Amino acid sequence: MTDSCFYCEKDSRLTYLMIPIADFSTSTFYLNKDQTHKGRSIVAFNDHKRELFELTQVEREAFIEDVANAANALQGAFDPAKVNYAIYGDLVSHLHFHIVPKYENGEEWGEAFVNAPQEKKLLSDNEYDQCIQAIQNQI
Repeated sequence: MTDSCFYCEKDSRLTYLMIPIADFSTSTFYLNKDQTHKGRSIVAFNDHKRELFELTQVEREAFIEDVANAANALQGAFDPAKVNYAIYGDLVSHLHFHIVPKYENGEEWGEAFVNAPQEKKLLSDNEYDQCIQAIQNQI
């Protein structure tokens, strides 16, 4: 663990940005508080790794299965036209996937999603709870 990793520390920096949805075999599934894309989520590997190639084959296969299970739950909950995936890590070096449902004629359809939009779509606590429940019902 590094001293500055909010995925490892699970501190206020993490809870400011996301809400836990479920624990998977190698990762934690989070709902991003920015819901510009309904269902936007993150799957973060539980141990502090920076790159996919740092995982053993068994860990890598299990992690990708976790990502697929998260995307499948989002598909079942919200029926997006496409699910986008991204791994960045320039600023947050803990291995994680952004999972971003995309909707035809919706925000950034046909383009890469903006990771940090200037205007975020934030929800009420009740709306976050409903979104999380819809996803959990699909897991």
